[in-house]
Amino acid sequence: MLDELLGRAALKERIDELEEEKRHLERQLEAESERRADAVSARQDAEERVNRLEDRVAELEDRVERAGGDDDAALDYRGVEELRGDRLAAVLDRLASVDAGPEGALTAMVDGTVPDAVREVFGDRAPLVDRAGPCLAVTDDAGVVSAAFDPPVAPDTFAAWDDGFELDREWFLPTGRFAFAVVRADLFALGEYDGRERVATTAFESDVKGNHSKGGFSQARFERRRDEQVADHVERAEAALADRDADRLVLVGESTVLDDVDAEATATAAVDATGDPEDALEEAFYDFWTTTLYRI
Repeated sequence: MLDELLGRAALKERIDELEEEKRHLERQLEAESERRADAVSARQDAEERVNRLEDRVAELEDRVERAGGDDDAALDYRGVEELRGDRLAAVLDRLASVDAGPEGALTAMVDGTVPDAVREVFGDRAPLVDRAGPCLAVTDDAGVVSAAFDPPVAPDTFAAWDDGFELDREWFLPTGRFAFAVVRADLFALGEYDGRERVATTAFESDVKGNHSKGGFSQARFERRRDEQVADHVERAEAALADRDADRLVLVGESTVLDDVDAEATATAAVDATGDPEDALEEAFYDFWTTTLYRI
């Protein structure tokens, strides 16, 4: 009775209505958060699948292009071989021993449009050079040698005739003093080498958050926090690279992280090296210093 006289009954009823409305909105927000979490997880899974299948897709696209019904589809390499270490050095020595006479040997770094000089000398097999690109193509005016390589440290594009092939060992093999570093979002490893021998190592891992299973505002905060952690990790990596002794640097790792590293490198490449820092460094070193030989 007193509440009604003082007008508080109506206010209490309104409060109850607002409380019920608030609970309804909270239930809606929770349901929306769950939907967002499912969407984020699905997106992350899809991105991982895409990353794993990129190389396979590229290979299939190349096969589809070759099966398109034109004359180039009938062309194929005489052989393809992965070269590294002593085997690669022996092949390079063999090519270096070729004396083709004045202006008898063509060496060309092809990245993009195949130069006219290359098309003329390779003739109807020039599309194989294009398919192997970017590549270093070699042949002679008698057609005795006909091949292409994908050098790990690719030079600028050129095409030159000489009495022998232009094959700089630094394009293919670990030579002299240089630094080799692998960087991922949560891992960094720097090796300093004298040829194939590692003489110094700097390595560390950073605490970077992985995938997140919740959506809503917590997801946004998670992503901001992870970006900050990756940025801190990249800064540590840049400091380690700046403190190296060797001038030449080869930098490899996750493609999404490499672009953020401020360091002048002789060559960069995306690699899928995994494991602890030193294992990742060894795996990346092995993969990077591998050359594909295309026999044309």
